[in-house]
Amino acid sequence: MSEQQPKISQCKALNKIKSFEVDHTKIHKGIFISRIDDDIVTYDLRMVQPNLPPFLENAGLHSFEHLLATYVRSSEISSKIVYAGPMGCRTGFYLLTRNIDHATVITTLKETMKFIADFEGRLPGESEVECGNYLDHDIPKAKEYAREFLDVIKNWTVEMINY
Repeated sequence: MSEQQPKISQCKALNKIKSFEVDHTKIHKGIFISRIDDDIVTYDLRMVQPNLPPFLENAGLHSFEHLLATYVRSSEISSKIVYAGPMGCRTGFYLLTRNIDHATVITTLKETMKFIADFEGRLPGESEVECGNYLDHDIPKAKEYAREFLDVIKNWTVEMINY
C-alpha cells in the first residue's frame, strides 16, 4: 500500500520562487544574471521575449540543449559549469556557473552559438541509451535558434547583463 501524497492545500504556505519575482513584462532577449547564490551564478539566456509567441519548439529546444550542454562542458570553462538546461516556459535556457567572470561567460556563449549554428554531424547524446526522448530532435531548428540568438548577443557586454 503506497503512502498518499499530501495535497498542496495541506502543506504550509508555498514560498514564491526567485524566478517568479522577476517582472517578465520587462524582460527582453539577451544574457542576464538571474540570481547569485553563494558562488553559483545563474544566467538567464533569454531567446524569446516572455509571453510573446512563437516560443521555442520542443524538438529544436531539445537539440539545442544537447549542443549547448555538450559544448560548454567541453569548453575551456567546463570545470566551472554547474548546469545548462531549458526553461519550462520555452523562452530560453539557464546556465549555472561557479567561480568565473561574466565576460568569459559571455564570450563562451557567443562561441557556443557559433558552434551550434554551424553544427554538422550526429547530435551528441542522440540515442535511446543516452536520452530519455531521443526521437524528439530537430537540428536545423536548433541551428536557427542559435543564429537568431547570436545576432542578439553578438555585441553583448558585461554592462548589459542585469535585467
